[in-house]
Amino acid sequence: MSENGVVPRAKVLTIDTMNPTVKNVEYAVRGPIVARAVELERELSEGMKKPFAEVIKANIGDAHAMGQQPITFFRQVLALCSYPELLNDSTFPDDAKSRARRILQSCGGNSMGSYSASQGIDSVRQDVARYIERRDGGVPCDPNNVYLTTGASDGIMTMLKLLVCGEGMTRTGVMISIPQYPLYSAALAELGAVQINYYLNEEKCWSLDISELQRALDEARNHCNPRALCIINPGNPTGQVQSRECIEDVIRFAAKEGLFLMADEVYQDNVYAEGCQFHSFKKVLFEMGPEYSDTVELASFHSTSKCYMGECGFRGGYMEIINMDDDVKAQLTKLVSVRLCPPVPGQALMDLVVNPPQPGEPSYDNFIKERSATLSALAEKAKLTEQILNTVEGISCNPVQGAMYSFPRIIIPEKAVKEATDKGQQPDMFYCMKMLEETGICLVPGSGFGQKDGTYHFRMTILPPRDKLQILLNKVQEFHQKFTQHYS
Repeated sequence: MSENGVVPRAKVLTIDTMNPTVKNVEYAVRGPIVARAVELERELSEGMKKPFAEVIKANIGDAHAMGQQPITFFRQVLALCSYPELLNDSTFPDDAKSRARRILQSCGGNSMGSYSASQGIDSVRQDVARYIERRDGGVPCDPNNVYLTTGASDGIMTMLKLLVCGEGMTRTGVMISIPQYPLYSAALAELGAVQINYYLNEEKCWSLDISELQRALDEARNHCNPRALCIINPGNPTGQVQSRECIEDVIRFAAKEGLFLMADEVYQDNVYAEGCQFHSFKKVLFEMGPEYSDTVELASFHSTSKCYMGECGFRGGYMEIINMDDDVKAQLTKLVSVRLCPPVPGQALMDLVVNPPQPGEPSYDNFIKERSATLSALAEKAKLTEQILNTVEGISCNPVQGAMYSFPRIIIPEKAVKEATDKGQQPDMFYCMKMLEETGICLVPGSGFGQKDGTYHFRMTILPPRDKLQILLNKVQEFHQKFTQHYS
């Protein structure tokens, strides 16, 4: 009883009465190690002495936070759209102004502050469709099959909501690659779906084997109803780029087994390795002929957050759906209408990504220069990361063929494994936390992405500027040697 004699009311929402599926959600990229990194930054700012001068976060693919510069044309147009008075300013190029006017004319009241159609602004969806057609060598794209989204994550979550149903043996199972991007495991946990793991082949540069897909599917059919297969290409966290042959095999597998395909293609411009090329699942599907292109159900996803743009905070993206049942498509449109619309500035940015400056326009030369510089710097850093990590005894790193990450394998001494286990920690979490405390380097343990039993990894981005990346890699090298010696 309180001082005034009133019996305190029990809370309606407690850890025991909350949605149990939410408690099963984990997201390693922003997990406890990142929380500790933020604490260390605060402690440094308060003058506390540490064995390092700064925290270097290499845990998340946040390009601008790591120092990547935005594309000038994109920001000019967004500035003009946000504050149309600037259309009278002579310092902005004419093509940026005309693009801003076109976007504003597509907005209610000529303002980016208005809601758009739930599926996204019509003119932007038309531009996305034309972009897909150009990218895929003329394969047709219907704007009515394009949905603008709040980043790719929103589209992926929406599709999973449509797919998940049933109970017990009939509960929907979704096949995801291991290692995987934790969005997938988190989304499946939240929706109460069954996660079906298929393992990428680390010995073959994280390749995807159809025999492994078959193994995972056959085992899963004993306890759930597998309905969807998720592919990340180029790979996160593993950085591999799938060959056309592999994509064809996956499509045949999905057709044979009656699986809905989800292709996460947000890193489609991030391809660095010689001999590697991005092939969209849609293009390959249609080039395989009507036996597949008329039947295989596919949703593919893209975003403004990655590639050369790195505009994570604008939350722009799209998904394209192929061969979706008309009645389900109506339900999808209803579902997206509940959240009203994706952020309109993100839609505007997506429009600029799919319809950038063209040859002969005032901004074209500078756009190409900035885009090329960003992608070539990433390619250089991908090579540097692989080379330096592979000089360290006890670390092996596959080539970073694409995307923004390396996922090296680390040997952790038995003594360290035991100490970690005694503390109730995964050994690679123990390793990464030690590294953070001693060097200020923030990486994500491989256990947060999934890995084969008995193997340990960490994920690090290749995004920091070259000089800072070199420092980071040198610190990783020194730490691993000291850690190994200490626990040998």
